[in-house]
Amino acid sequence: MITPKMLADAYENNIEIVKMQAAGLTQADSLVQLPFRSNCLNWVLGHLVSNRRTVLKLLGDEQTITAQMIARYEYGSAPVTGEGEGVLSVEMLLELLDKAQLQIAKRLEAISDEELAHPMLPFGTQERTLGEWLFFFYFHDCYHVGQTEILRQAAGKNDKII
Repeated sequence: MITPKMLADAYENNIEIVKMQAAGLTQADSLVQLPFRSNCLNWVLGHLVSNRRTVLKLLGDEQTITAQMIARYEYGSAPVTGEGEGVLSVEMLLELLDKAQLQIAKRLEAISDEELAHPMLPFGTQERTLGEWLFFFYFHDCYHVGQTEILRQAAGKNDKII
């Protein structure tokens, strides 16, 4: 059985990978688009922040990252194709990821088995337990973390991070 500590550590590992993939990249690098329908690293980082915000919301944690701060990166948002309204710097996005990670780890440290087993219906009609939702959003996190490798290479780096 996955424990809250294991889940917190897994989320932390994802942040460490993101930091390694973003190391040495500029804001301009983060805005490089792939030559097919996709999104840039800046959007992926912002979307990870949005995902973490959702996790914190599920955990009942105080929302220090506001919807307005990350509206540009929400599910279904248009691709980020350059600087513009709501586009945050790589540094700010990484800071927000760190901040959210600390909150997630702290909340998971204190969560009970009963809370994890509590059924929830936060998004439409699909009921899952809190633990199942947290694991779903961890999967979603992993999906986007995996994209950071190719986006680093698209920015002109010819290296192997992991």
